[in-house]
Amino acid sequence: MGGKKRVRLDKDEVLQAAVSLVNAEGIASLTLSRLAEELGIRSPSLYNHVDGLPGLHRELAVMNARLIADRLNEAAIGKSGVELFMNVAQAFRNYVKEYPGLYMSSLRASGNQAAPDENLIREEERSLKVGLAVMASLGLQGQDAIHALRAFRSMVHGFVTLEVASGFGLPQDCDESFRRLAEALVNGLKRL
Repeated sequence: MGGKKRVRLDKDEVLQAAVSLVNAEGIASLTLSRLAEELGIRSPSLYNHVDGLPGLHRELAVMNARLIADRLNEAAIGKSGVELFMNVAQAFRNYVKEYPGLYMSSLRASGNQAAPDENLIREEERSLKVGLAVMASLGLQGQDAIHALRAFRSMVHGFVTLEVASGFGLPQDCDESFRRLAEALVNGLKRL
């Protein structure tokens, strides 16, 4: 078995073990039997902490949304305009690099689910508020802000998912490439 026998296990430990597993091996590796093995327990014991595999996926989605919102909020404090845009973009990139499996496992928005989770909606709305504040700081409102926010998310997502998958094989500095890409987007958005 993977881990030591534990006398007591709590939900946070279960979730952290799941996060470690998906970050190391991807969401396909996450099964109750594999998670139980990592925790040194039997699979049925997990039901004391999560509502099966679907419940575990819901919990991870909420955790991912909360962690992203926290990072984006921290990056936004005291910033405006281009500095705000660049700080939030870098915070988003850093988050995905730190939690690649968790991030990739939770890409579907809560509105696309048959029965959305209220906690997930609340956390996603926190990130949306930061994103809209970034766009407002550049003078974008309403639908223009939404379209710009989608471009922002796509830019960061595309770059960092290639980066964590070792998709950039050339020796040039990825930080410099990311800075140039973000600057190109923000300069384009400022012209709208």
